[in-house]
Amino acid sequence: MGLLRAKRNVILQGAPGVGKTFLAKRLAYSMMGVKDSTRVTMVQFHQSYSYEDFVMGFRPSSTGFELRKGAFYTFCREAADDLDNDYFFVIDEINRGNLSKIFGELFMLIEADKRGAKHKLRLLYSDELFHVPENVYIIGMMNTADRSLAMLDYALRRRFAFFDLRPGFSSEGFRAYQDGLYSERFDRLVRCVVDLNGRIAEDESLGDGFCIGRSFLCNLTPEDVDDRLPAIVEYELIPLLREYWFDDADKVRDWSDRLRAAVK
Repeated sequence: MGLLRAKRNVILQGAPGVGKTFLAKRLAYSMMGVKDSTRVTMVQFHQSYSYEDFVMGFRPSSTGFELRKGAFYTFCREAADDLDNDYFFVIDEINRGNLSKIFGELFMLIEADKRGAKHKLRLLYSDELFHVPENVYIIGMMNTADRSLAMLDYALRRRFAFFDLRPGFSSEGFRAYQDGLYSERFDRLVRCVVDLNGRIAEDESLGDGFCIGRSFLCNLTPEDVDDRLPAIVEYELIPLLREYWFDDADKVRDWSDRLRAAVK
């Protein structure tokens, strides 16, 4: 929380299943001191997401075109009317969008020392002066295992703090959850995935950013855990390995066999 308080903008980065979305919401509610979903907004960036979606732009209407306010603009206006409370704007898959295009002149306004009414800028599509309120915090989430995505540019990196999330199989919460399942198959699978993560971390073509997170094995109950594990292995974990080691069939076959054996 201290990191987000100081920087105002943070990116939670990690491999699939490390709990980025879960942590983002928990972080927001922890800083609020109350679970108030009206002060949290989430969007997901993608290749077609634009400045017009984020801030404002002209959109077709029944009479031609009209100027429409974007998600971040609307959110900041709501926060500006309630400066006594913190507001959190969560961006999923932040590295999937064209960030320079989406943020535009807001690159400057989101900086921690450029917040508030004294740093107003004129927006691209209107004569209106706009600022990002001091009570707005931005939490981005970034998948480090997606090789199709380019690295974030340095202009955005300077404005965000980055926090790495690990798989977390040894965390106190996961250990308690594991103990409550009373499943030898689950215990064997966890040990196998931990070993697999060690191999992934050592692989020069992969590394820590590709390790498998605990979310793949969450939300199970003592009643369904043994029945669901083979499907998780076959249709979630093994396809991920095929993507990781697309050029090494022997390695995929070896670890697939180990995962299947763990849940027999």
